[in-house]
Amino acid sequence: MNDIAQSLPWLKPSCSQLNNYISQNRVPQALLIIGNKGLGKQQLAEYFAQSLMCSMRQDNGCFCGSCQSCLLFNAKTHPDYIYIMPEEVGKAIGINVIRQLTSKLALKPQFEQYRVVVINPADALNNASANAFLKYLEEPTERTCLILVTDSPSKLPATIRSRCQKLYVTAADESQITSWLKQQGVSDNANLLLRMSQGSPLFAKYLSENSVLTVRGDCFKQWLKVARGEGNFVSIAEQWAKFDKAALDLLIFWLISWVMDIIKLSSHKQATNIINMDLISNLQETAKQLDLKQLYKYYDFLLLSQQRLDTQLNKQLMIEEILIQWSKLYRG
Repeated sequence: MNDIAQSLPWLKPSCSQLNNYISQNRVPQALLIIGNKGLGKQQLAEYFAQSLMCSMRQDNGCFCGSCQSCLLFNAKTHPDYIYIMPEEVGKAIGINVIRQLTSKLALKPQFEQYRVVVINPADALNNASANAFLKYLEEPTERTCLILVTDSPSKLPATIRSRCQKLYVTAADESQITSWLKQQGVSDNANLLLRMSQGSPLFAKYLSENSVLTVRGDCFKQWLKVARGEGNFVSIAEQWAKFDKAALDLLIFWLISWVMDIIKLSSHKQATNIINMDLISNLQETAKQLDLKQLYKYYDFLLLSQQRLDTQLNKQLMIEEILIQWSKLYRG
């Protein structure tokens, strides 16, 4: 087993499955890697790609790391490795990109092993590019493996999903991941970060390295002020709208998780399965001031807002509406 299974131990079962594809000569023409953000799906795709292109594979199907193909892959200059991603985060992969890809794939691979195409995230394909890609899937070229990576498989057309072998990536148990986080230097708030990242170790590590807990705390205070009529929702919305796409995704997730915790506290009056345990006192106090039925409606509204993040909707207006609806719930 290669370094990936040592550095990211929860990927060991997935690596073994990929090795079996190669050693048993059952390499799929198209592989769809599915899993939550922060589990190492990209690293897994690269691991499989390098193993497929290696000319001196180990007996278990893993790449050697020293042949010409491996050296070219590590140098990011292998002619048979194609990586496709949006030009900007949050943008679609257009049809011209897929047309250029299919033109390249019409030619034979330059090396004797596999040619590999990685599309990440695959759900960034728009309708036109997805249809063009589907046409290629129906008549794939020789010695070519397509690896699609996504954490939102439902956004991919069913016609594409049905033509792919699926690999589901899951995290290990919480104690193993907490131990891994501590090995990475994440000693403070490891359990909290893991809950905030929905069990995704790499995402939890990212949150720690970027002092995200501080930003989250500031946003939570602003959110409570709006509820109490003490904050200016327009200026807060203007501030939040300046966040980049990744930060906005995270912000909406925080809002959803806060509301989820308040619903749990309102329903059961006990702190069970609470995500934001460090905010428990404020959440309990807030739960007393809210109508549960209206809170469920607000929760649905947040889920809809989360889906709208990928559209051209004005982000500031969306956030203003989120804060306006929130201010109407509070009875304190």
